[in-house]
Amino acid sequence: RCAGRLEVLWNQEWGTVCDDNWDLSDAMVVCRQLDCGNALSAPGSAHFGEGTGHIWLDDMSCTGTEADLSACRTRPWGEHNCNHGEDAGVVCSGNSRLHCSPCDPRRLCCVDGEIKKPIKLQLVNGSSRCAGRVEVFYGQQWGTVCDDNWDITDAEVVCRQLGCG
Repeated sequence: RCAGRLEVLWNQEWGTVCDDNWDLSDAMVVCRQLDCGNALSAPGSAHFGEGTGHIWLDDMSCTGTEADLSACRTRPWGEHNCNHGEDAGVVCSGNSRLHCSPCDPRRLCCVDGEIKKPIKLQLVNGSSRCAGRVEVFYGQQWGTVCDDNWDITDAEVVCRQLGCG
């Protein structure tokens, strides 16, 4: 899961990323976002095979310190001058402990330097799997989340964990 063709979800559809300007700094952000450790390489030219459908991102320009790809400079979503022969890939070390932090909102939690499983959550009674009431699984049962101090930052963490953009 820590090496392959990069695909991103936008507007409920998966698509690829073009390799124009694709480099190790961009791959570092992807590896961090996937909790896959350090970036080892950023292969282009559809090294892991050509994708199909949309090409969502082109001309990525990450510094390598961003928390996720959405913080990097790029062309607007869906604007590109590429074909799937230019799909970007990533090879990460697979060692997520290298990026462990006490409050990691991406997917894993660190407690005393140990990576713990992510909180299992779901959205229910919405129009899709990416909309609805937030529920968490704890103590072998599902429960709701109180909205005290709930804001867009909290919702972004939920959306990211569920792969909903």
